[in-house]
Amino acid sequence: MKVTKLWSSRQKPTVSFELFPPRSPKGAEKLENTIDALAALEPDFVSVTFGAGGSTREGSRQLVEKLKNEKKLEVMAYFAGYGLGPDDINAVLDSYQALGVENVLAVRGDLPREQENFEPHPDSFPHASDLIAFIRPRYSFCLGAAGCPEGHIDCQSKDKDIEYLKLKVDNGAEYIISNYFYDNKYFFDFVERCRAIGIDVPILPGVMPIYSVKMMEMLADMCGATISNEVRQGIASLPEGDKEALVNFGIEFAVGQCKELLKATVPGLHFYTMDLSKSAVGIVNRLRADGLL
Repeated sequence: MKVTKLWSSRQKPTVSFELFPPRSPKGAEKLENTIDALAALEPDFVSVTFGAGGSTREGSRQLVEKLKNEKKLEVMAYFAGYGLGPDDINAVLDSYQALGVENVLAVRGDLPREQENFEPHPDSFPHASDLIAFIRPRYSFCLGAAGCPEGHIDCQSKDKDIEYLKLKVDNGAEYIISNYFYDNKYFFDFVERCRAIGIDVPILPGVMPIYSVKMMEMLADMCGATISNEVRQGIASLPEGDKEALVNFGIEFAVGQCKELLKATVPGLHFYTMDLSKSAVGIVNRLRADGLL
């Protein structure tokens, strides 16, 4: 089912999880356990990432197929077009179409860090808006775009970033999934600026639980997310080196975030799981126990 239909037909907000293809046998085993734990929550859909420059192309397709056909889950396939030519783009999207995928999140993607001397195809698309414009007339996918509440790290200003996002919608994006944030004010301001410029599609907030200090700092540095004083002070109050206490703090913090987001009538919550399940399960169960999901 197309996610836009989910949001228009459901009375309660949706629950969804992001997963990424494993890169090792150990990672595959861990992911299998994660999938089982998350599938038990009966999410409305799960998303599968696509590595920079097509680096996880086959792994992404295999995971999409597994989730859709074996686990019977609704799947949203990410597609990162950076460096790929039209023939490669068509080949990937044809394979998703053959699997029965109805939802695709189209993003520019990043320069592949693990591929030395990577050369983008001369006919590749420099921006996600160009990629969406290419896909829209050729496929019937329900197309989505990524949005950055604090502005894309490579963009010169928040206003210019919103203009580019509006172009993605004008070119065919039907919904937006946001990057994560630790202070809801960034998301609320982002939605307000989107609406002011004429973006009227559903905007789904991304939620990133705190898994470890190292991961938190690394991801924030990569994508430009602000680590709020509330988060830093909360972590500082925990016993040093207590990993379980940190994860539990992350769950509590995310529950508070989600409650405020749900009160603001967001269409759903999209959890960045990092292929882990404990935090997402804890958060969703708490919200459901309170009758919010």
